[in-house]
This record gives sequence, C-alpha cells and structure tokens, in this order.
Amino acid sequence: RRPADTEIDWKAYMQEVEGFANGTLDYTQLKGDTGPLVYPAGFVYIFLGLYYATGRGSDIRLAQYLFAGLYLLNLLLVFRIYCRTNKVPPYVFFFMCCASYRIHSIFVLRLFNDPVAMAILFLAINLFLEEHWSWGCFLFSLAVSVKMNILLFAPGLLFLLLQRFGLLGCIPKLCICALLQVVLGLPFLLVNPVGYLTRSFDLGRQFQFKWTVNWRFLPEEVFQNRVFHAALLLAHLAGLGLFALHRWHSSKENILTLLKDPGKRKPTSPRLTVNNILAWIVFILFSSNFLGVCCSRSLHYQFYVWYFHTLPYLLWCTPTTKLAHMPKVLLLGVIELCWNTYPSTVCSSLSLHICHGLILLQLWYGTAPTPVSHTPPPSRKPTALSKKAQ
Repeated sequence: RRPADTEIDWKAYMQEVEGFANGTLDYTQLKGDTGPLVYPAGFVYIFLGLYYATGRGSDIRLAQYLFAGLYLLNLLLVFRIYCRTNKVPPYVFFFMCCASYRIHSIFVLRLFNDPVAMAILFLAINLFLEEHWSWGCFLFSLAVSVKMNILLFAPGLLFLLLQRFGLLGCIPKLCICALLQVVLGLPFLLVNPVGYLTRSFDLGRQFQFKWTVNWRFLPEEVFQNRVFHAALLLAHLAGLGLFALHRWHSSKENILTLLKDPGKRKPTSPRLTVNNILAWIVFILFSSNFLGVCCSRSLHYQFYVWYFHTLPYLLWCTPTTKLAHMPKVLLLGVIELCWNTYPSTVCSSLSLHICHGLILLQLWYGTAPTPVSHTPPPSRKPTALSKKAQ
C-alpha cells in the first residue's frame, strides 16, 4: 500500500468534483492539483458518488476496496466475452488475472477513471453479443462520458450498426448515444456551453513528453509537433479504412451495401455459427480500438487498461498451431515489460511499437473477412429475439 502514489490523482479527482458538489456549474472553474477538469460529465457524477461514499474522498482504503470490486467485475465481464466467442485457450486467463502489476496498480492503487470507463464498455459489449443493441449503445455512450478513449471503439461500433440495421435503422441507436451526452452535460451546457465542450471534449490538447510510454525514442520537439500529430491521425484513418474494406467487410460485396436495409441485401451462404458471428463482432470492436492505440499521440501508464484485456483475443483470434502459442505468450510478456518500465526508455518504447506492429501484421494476414449475414444470431431465448433487437 503506497498512499502517496494513490493520493496524486484521487485527490485531484475529489477536488474537481467537490466544486460541482458546492454548486459550481461552470466547467472551466472545476479544477484540481493536477490541472483543470478535462473529462465529460459522466465522470463528474460517478466520482461525485465516490466522493460522498468515501467521506468527501478522505477514506482512501474504502475507495481501494470499491475499485478492487470493480476490478473483479471487469474480469467477469471480459471472461464472459471470451467464453462466448470461444477463441482463447483457458490458460491465457491466468496471465490476464495474475501477470500484470501495472493493471492492478491502475485499478486498486491509483484509482484512475480509465478502469471505470472500460468496465462500462465491456458491459456494453456483452449486451451487443446478446442483441441488446439499444441498451448497449446507451452504456457505450455512458462509458464515453467517463473518458473519451472509448471513442476508439466507435468506428467499429458504427460498422456493426450499419451491418446489423442499415443506415436508417442505425440512426435511432446513434441518437441514443448523442442524447445521453446532452442529458449528462445539460447542467453545464446551460451555464457555459463553450467551456464544457472545449474542456471535456478537447481532442487537441498537448501531452507531456515526460509521461509518454510509446514515443520516448523521438525528440521532444517532434513529439509536440502538430505535423506529427496530423500524420498519426492520417495513419489511424487509413488503418481503419483498410480494415473496414478488407478485414471487417466481405470482399464479395460492395461496402456501400451496408447502407441498405438488411432485408434487401443478398443473404450469405453458408450460414455461420453463433460463435463465428459473436467472434466477428468482438474482433471488429477490439481491432478498432487497437488501431487507435497504435496511432495514439501519447500513451500514459494508466492507458494500458485501454487495451490490456483485449490483447489475448487479438493474438488468439487467428488460427493457431500448438507450436505458435509460445510466441504469442512472449509478445504478451514483452508488452507487459514495456509498460512496467518506468520511466520509459528508447528501448522500451521501440519494443512496444514492434510488438504492436507484429500484432497488426497477424491481424492483417491471419484473418479473413467474414461474410456475416444480416440475420441476427440465435439467442439463448429465441422467443425474445425480436424484442432484443429493438
């Protein structure tokens, strides 16, 4: 137990929400020791609850117990996704539970908001797998309101909504996402709309070079250069486009068919199994996020939780021989070592990029587009299927 480390961000979070508890609705006035509040409104409400539950943030041990419970819940949600897709061998779960000091630190020691957002996101994915798309979109938007990194999953989700419902059918789902953001931010939007939007959804803010995990091998002036940031954005968009065209979508159909009503598309044959369809859904969401992580302007240590629990799936979703298991385990070990090197070094950041590159190559050459039919997968309760898809 290291209270000094714990208090750094926890204290700042409590200071930020304390202003709201005292009646401050101007988002630009909500600040802590680490700077101004830069998260959307969902963060404020959730951590305000923790603020009151822990005696105005003073009972840090209780907060750690609550985050330990969140950690266990997060694991259960992730395990359920993996069990539904049946892609990862059981022994890999040991590494996910026991082999990451950094993840345990992010959850229980440092009490970051990133685990809260990811736990809500994994709950949303479980709902997508059960054909509860409206509720899944609701929780996806709630996760975005806690931290914006969840938007890295958004391109994959949009693709799935178009595939499942067509252009007109996915509009209500997108409206659910947008409406929740408006409702959560309404108290702040009524007082200072520009201040709320610029603070909570600031896509252009600069990161400090001293905290970067992935770009340590670059000179600081390059790291802070806007041209470099634009190049990363273009690489991200290009990667999404290539995966959407050649790995997410069937090569036998024009991608514009996604805009059509599913009932008017040509049915695919042969019909796929439930596990294949669910695995395809998870692959699209996890690969969408992974592409964003690879092209991030900076990765800080707490950002590891953004994709740690998706790595086993990305490594084992491709066909694997018995002899190929060891290199995948080795990749997980090297990535863990890179994230546990503090401060980051030229060697650790380069190694992290090499590992990311190897995973991307495997995803590109080891996977093929799955011709998913517009017909929804059978549910555990077939009679309720029509209601679930509403």
